[in-house]
Amino acid sequence: MKKMAEKRSRWMALGHGDYSEIFAEKDFFSVVKASERVVCHFYRENWPCKVMDKHLSILAKQHIETRFVKIQAEKSPFLTEKLKIVVLPTLALIKNAKVDNYVVGFDELGGTDEFSTEELEERLAKAQVISYEGESSLNPSKSSTRTRSVRQSTSSYSSDSE
Repeated sequence: MKKMAEKRSRWMALGHGDYSEIFAEKDFFSVVKASERVVCHFYRENWPCKVMDKHLSILAKQHIETRFVKIQAEKSPFLTEKLKIVVLPTLALIKNAKVDNYVVGFDELGGTDEFSTEELEERLAKAQVISYEGESSLNPSKSSTRTRSVRQSTSSYSSDSE
């Protein structure tokens, strides 16, 4: 328990538990080196990126073991070129200072901006960039994505229907 408390304290000192912005490209490297797991949102000021911001700010508070940051893609030409970021929003999922995986746009999240925070949480867990025990830490009573996708749709012509 004491070790976990020390870890939490160190994480908090590094900015974990908060969804913050990196303003300079050079700061990206120090953030990535300081934390074992980082989710970096490459964004621009538009609606889809604001939707992603909303979900990431919730997850940052829930998953203190991972650092959640964002960086404006247009002001980071070196990083966007180096990491081959073309579609926004893109999440770079970083483990041990190396980009391990990406979430590009909303395709993996149902192809719409109406995805739930739990769906994003499950995708990040699948990439092992957050700790996840099988059920959402946001709503433990949720046990399957099928019930979520059915509940999420209010129209009878939904592509989620079986």
